[in-house]
Formats: sequence, structure tokens, C-alpha cells
Amino acid sequence: MSDQWPRMDKTALSVVSLDEADDDLEYWLSKTPLERLEALELTRQILYGYDPDTTRLQRVLTIAELPRG
Repeated sequence: MSDQWPRMDKTALSVVSLDEADDDLEYWLSKTPLERLEALELTRQILYGYDPDTTRLQRVLTIAELPRG
């Protein structure tokens, strides 16, 4: 991964059981739809190791010969 990935603020991290994790919904509902999409995209990039600045679509070229006649 490159240096551009955000660093995790470990002071803001807390580990709780799933029964206690009830403020996630409230947190995400307080965000705008754009902020939610940006967070989703960042999560996708981190999970799949995708860097949109360096990853490009593969160019495929196919040459087809047509029959004469």
C-alpha cells in the first residue's frame, strides 16, 4: 500500500461485543449520503488493495481477419 492511505486513529478505537455496538446506525445516519459513499469506497479500496490513481483497465486489442470474397 502507498503512503496515501489514511492512518487509523487508535485512540478513537474501542472494542465492544456485538450486543453493545448500538451507536453505529446513529453515527452513519448523521452523515450525508455522499460521506457514506466516500467511506464505502475507501473501505472497498482498502479491502481489495485498489488504488484508483495507479490501477487502469487492461487494454485488449483483437485483430479479426475477414474472409476474402
